[in-house]
Amino acid sequence: MASSHSSSPVPQSNSSDAFFKKEMDATKCFRPVQSLPDVCPKEPTGDPSNLCDSPSLVVDQQRWTIYHSKVNLPAVLNDPRLAKRESDFFTKTWGVDFVDTEVTPSFYLPQITKEHFALYQQEIAPREKVHERCKNICTPKDTFDRTLLHTHDKSRTDLEQVPKIFMKPDFALEDSLTFNTVLPWSHFSTAGGKGNRDAASSKLLQEKLSHYLDIVEVNIAHQISLRSEAFFHAMTSQHELQDYLRKTSQAVKLLREKISKIDKVMCEGSLRVLRLSLTRNNCIKAYNKLKLMATVHQTQPTVQLLLSTSEFVGALDLIATTQEVLQQELQGIHSFRHLGSQLCELEKLIDKMMIAEFSTYARNDLNRPLEDDCQILEEERLVSLVFGLLKQRKLNFYEIYGDEMINTAKNIIKQCVVNTVSQIEEIDTEVVVKLADQMRMMNFPQWFDLLKDIFSKFTIFLKRIKATLNTIRSVVFLVLDKNQKNRDLEDTLQKNSAKESSVDPEVAYLTHEGMFISDAFGEGELPPTAADTTSQRNTSPNSEPCSSDSVSEPEGTTDSSSSKEQTSSSVTPGGVEMMISDDMKLTDLELVRLANNIQELLYNASDICHDRSVKFLMARAKDGFLEKLNSNEFVTLSRLMEGFILDTEQICGRKSMSLRGALQSQANRFVNRFHEERKTKLSLLLDNERWKQAEVPAEFQDLVDSVSDGRISLPEKKPAATEERKAAEFLIVEGQKYATVGTVLLLIRIILEYCQCVDNIPSITTDMLTRLSDLLKYFNSRSCQLVLGAGALQVVGLKTITTKNLALSSRCLQLIVHYIPIIRAHFEARLQPKQFSMLRHFDHITKDYHDHIAEISAKLVAIMDSLFDKLLSKYEVKAPVPSACFRNICKQMAKMHEAIYDLLPEEQTQMLFLRINASYKLHLKRQLAHLNVVNDGGPLNGLVTSDVAFYTGHLQALKGLNNLDLNMAEIWEQKR
Repeated sequence: MASSHSSSPVPQSNSSDAFFKKEMDATKCFRPVQSLPDVCPKEPTGDPSNLCDSPSLVVDQQRWTIYHSKVNLPAVLNDPRLAKRESDFFTKTWGVDFVDTEVTPSFYLPQITKEHFALYQQEIAPREKVHERCKNICTPKDTFDRTLLHTHDKSRTDLEQVPKIFMKPDFALEDSLTFNTVLPWSHFSTAGGKGNRDAASSKLLQEKLSHYLDIVEVNIAHQISLRSEAFFHAMTSQHELQDYLRKTSQAVKLLREKISKIDKVMCEGSLRVLRLSLTRNNCIKAYNKLKLMATVHQTQPTVQLLLSTSEFVGALDLIATTQEVLQQELQGIHSFRHLGSQLCELEKLIDKMMIAEFSTYARNDLNRPLEDDCQILEEERLVSLVFGLLKQRKLNFYEIYGDEMINTAKNIIKQCVVNTVSQIEEIDTEVVVKLADQMRMMNFPQWFDLLKDIFSKFTIFLKRIKATLNTIRSVVFLVLDKNQKNRDLEDTLQKNSAKESSVDPEVAYLTHEGMFISDAFGEGELPPTAADTTSQRNTSPNSEPCSSDSVSEPEGTTDSSSSKEQTSSSVTPGGVEMMISDDMKLTDLELVRLANNIQELLYNASDICHDRSVKFLMARAKDGFLEKLNSNEFVTLSRLMEGFILDTEQICGRKSMSLRGALQSQANRFVNRFHEERKTKLSLLLDNERWKQAEVPAEFQDLVDSVSDGRISLPEKKPAATEERKAAEFLIVEGQKYATVGTVLLLIRIILEYCQCVDNIPSITTDMLTRLSDLLKYFNSRSCQLVLGAGALQVVGLKTITTKNLALSSRCLQLIVHYIPIIRAHFEARLQPKQFSMLRHFDHITKDYHDHIAEISAKLVAIMDSLFDKLLSKYEVKAPVPSACFRNICKQMAKMHEAIYDLLPEEQTQMLFLRINASYKLHLKRQLAHLNVVNDGGPLNGLVTSDVAFYTGHLQALKGLNNLDLNMAEIWEQKR
């Protein structure tokens, strides 16, 4: 008998535990004995490990082999297909998986852990210690071990005689090298005279191989003898096992007969009823499934019908619902395998159609006639388009509207120019082809009306855009609000479900494998909703498509399958009601960003209108047209532009700086031209001014009167009848008379024009203040050069600068000084607080004017002072009285009084003559000291007193000087 390759080298026995212990220890000292392959394999098969089990050709044919055995016991007891040899013979009949089949753990058996053996370990631990102690004390019997070791060493020595090539695991004679090594061809050669020697060599080789075979067989027999006890024990167990199997088979047969009888009597009818009920329910489900399939089959025609009426939202909802039904309830249906991809392509087509439709809507909305109508064009259509675009996450649709706004703004200006040019007969459109050239041929009123028309159209245009964008933003905010409500609802549901999530473990076990048996009977009679719930409860992810369907109608099934697309009704500000579904996959951040972008689009619309207006202005300003406008025309233009800017700011809620900047630029150019014109005009007036008192026309008096009322403005021209009033000699300002020259009258008007310009164009206040300061400084310096500096002698050709010229110049300066505080208050009311520092210019100008007036007064005193010095230096105290010197002095004083009395106020005249009198007393006192005339009552003193009395009486006799305190006694005071 052959032995099994996996058999243990140690014999198995029940005689003694110590014996087995020793055998296990002995295996650690030497290698286990391996089975040896046969010398001669079968025919080559290509597999080196597949060794031959047939008898060898060189071995005695009569020798007993395993092929003489009637029963191959190792083949019966061992299955070579298994890695483990411990499996029994059941695997031969019942298959390889018999042993490896996993048994479902029982719910009734507890899980055994190490804690269950804790008590046993506590009890057995002392016994184990005693056993180990006794084992160490007792001397082991190693007789058998030495015998076994000796036998093993002998077998090992014999096996070493066998060449190593036969022991290799990859030994195969089909290998040419192996074959030549085992059977050299030289032993089989019959050529020449070597035949006898080759035959002897072959016989020797055969004997050697037979010897190797004997050694191997002896070792095999030895191995079998070592396992004889285990072999006979296995045979005994085999007979007992067969008896047990025979009894078990009889018991199983009897049990099956009893179960069959019970099945026929008690179970067969009930199970048939249950089977029929389940069949009925499955038929109902199949019927509903077919109805649902029929409904889904009509999806594409229905979508086409909705698209023909521009119902994009309904088509998208239908596609989404159908896609969800295909993925959940109709998954795996072969006839619908291409429907999902077709619906995806249809959805992409709808995206393109919606974008094209929105572009068409934007074009129609912005290009309709710009009448005074800001109603939204087809609001329902707009809401539907925006909702569909949001549903498809096409969040850049507003850019289409922005591009259309730019084109429409260009067309508005072009159309307005064409309409205006067509109404002007002076412009020949055949000769002048370009619109810009045609526009430049217009005069200011025509061009102003055109600009006014453009601004009005732009205002309506912006209002219309604002209404449309507000509707779009309202849709976005409604979706955002719906998302917030959905989150709140989900949070509430999660809190409620957490409270109701506790389930009885026993009930969970009963429902672990499926529904209760009683559900099978009553499922057909359940209401649709309950049936849906039961079906959803019994549906598993890997179940068949038909098993997850509900018993309800297809419409109800579709609604339940698309529970994520519940809709709610919302109303836009325009009164349009729309249904918002819950399948909007937009985050709050995306919606808020989109709303901000739409609001920014409104700001961009304002910027676009302003930019196009600026280009229109610049096209007209190329030839210097705007710089040539007079004050009234530019003010009118500025007011129109300011009004348009304020209107756009009110509509859009943000300032646009392009048009304001263009206006400021043109205003600066206007200010420069305005100032240069008036400064040049003032310069020409001063160069031609002869410094004589001028008559005051009535219009200038009216101009001054209007300023006296507390407001600075140029009065409107009165009817021609009032212009026949005679001119006045003096200018009456707040009850005071001012003798002026014509230049100052015009200067006052120019100053009021500056102030009026500030009222009309507030943006140029600072520039006007600077320019007006420059103008006032220029007048002060130039008048000083002409009068005090005697520049008028060369410029105008005056013979001399008289005291009258000086007094008139002083009075003109006083008139300007009177108006400086009023001008300062006017500008202060129109400046920003941070710009108040610019008002210091008026303080400097006031100081300069006062200094100039003081210099004129000093000049008048100096004229008389030089006269006194000249006359009194020749004064002699002698008769007759009054002397010729004093008569001449009184004459000159009378001329001075006559020259300035009508020009200067009485108070200023008195102050001037007091200063002249002080100069007179100083020179007289010096001359008297030179003549040694003292106040001693002598004859000389009497003569001087008579002359002084004559001077005093003559001076006090002048008009307005009668109460003048001359204090002539100072001439007799001596220096101490």
